[in-house]
Amino acid sequence: MAHRIPCAFIRGGTSKALVFHLKDLPANRSEWDAIFLRAMGSPDPYGRQLDGMGGGVSSLSKVCVIGPPSVPGADVDYTFAQVQVKEARVDYSGNCGNMSSAIGPFAVDEKLVDVARNGEVQVRIHNTNTRKIIHSTFEVRDGRSVETGALEIPGVHGTAAPIRLDFLEPGGASTGKLLPTGNAADDLLVTGIGKVPASMVDAANACVFIDARTLGLRGTELPDEIEANANVLDQLREVRLYASVKMGITRSLDDARNKPMIPMIAFVSAPQDSPIIGGGTVRKEDCDLVVRMISNGQPHRALPLTGSLCTAVAAQIEGSIPHQLANARRGQPLRLAMPSGVLSVDASVVRREAGWHAEHGSFYRTTRRLFEGWVYA
Repeated sequence: MAHRIPCAFIRGGTSKALVFHLKDLPANRSEWDAIFLRAMGSPDPYGRQLDGMGGGVSSLSKVCVIGPPSVPGADVDYTFAQVQVKEARVDYSGNCGNMSSAIGPFAVDEKLVDVARNGEVQVRIHNTNTRKIIHSTFEVRDGRSVETGALEIPGVHGTAAPIRLDFLEPGGASTGKLLPTGNAADDLLVTGIGKVPASMVDAANACVFIDARTLGLRGTELPDEIEANANVLDQLREVRLYASVKMGITRSLDDARNKPMIPMIAFVSAPQDSPIIGGGTVRKEDCDLVVRMISNGQPHRALPLTGSLCTAVAAQIEGSIPHQLANARRGQPLRLAMPSGVLSVDASVVRREAGWHAEHGSFYRTTRRLFEGWVYA
């Protein structure tokens, strides 16, 4: 018999997810995977998730669970689950930055956080996946979050109210170290490819960065072009696997195959004119770095926010591949050209006696509750 569980379906940034109260899920967390897979319609060999709420791509196959805080300095706990589309697997190894934008408003609207006034409020979110604190700042009116506003974000049609996300001390979210290998850049010896210069950085989520030219890419390819090039996708997957082991995230290549969420892999290039999905061009002078990112094995149509924050941090670390290619302006947000437009990310990185340290990363997103009710799983 199917579980009938209260939940909300919410867009956060350029992602969508089912959002549950912790109290409405089984206390035994080993039962969660089966519920989330059934709710999303996974595994689906057709890749469409027609028998569930998923949308056939990683950014639309997500679950968030919100409950009372388990650490000092937080208002709520937030656990993120990435539900694989074609496989019966749920990955809790990383966070979703886009869906993080939905958590503060959800907490206010569901009365998990007391708000006694109108105006700007801040909700302190503890992401249990990365054990990091995120400050979410947004407008509240009559006890509910405000959704209407003038902010338009790349990849989402229309405008909505701005939500500022501040990721505090984001370094080492996945591995415990901002630079897991101790180096700004390393050479990965990848079977079938050879030596691949790569920067492995861990801020908000672990990422591996390579120069697009390393694999003979322009750096401006759109997702459909990348998906149509099976050889390039295979090479990127292999580099990601070797980076996972090198970063200490997994012990073997086989283990890395079973943990597809992190590290994310990105190929980057210096500022250049680059096309946008649906037409149009990001001009060279309007960006500081061109980024194409693979998340959960799929080319991202925007950019994962955690991956974007990691990119902005990496671009400030001398010797890293993003730093070598970016037009980084100290003290200014980094403008990332991506398939959906330009995303600006503000990151503070300093060099201390012990090495590089990421103080915080910030950006603006929007969110909208699409419906609420029950999911049958």
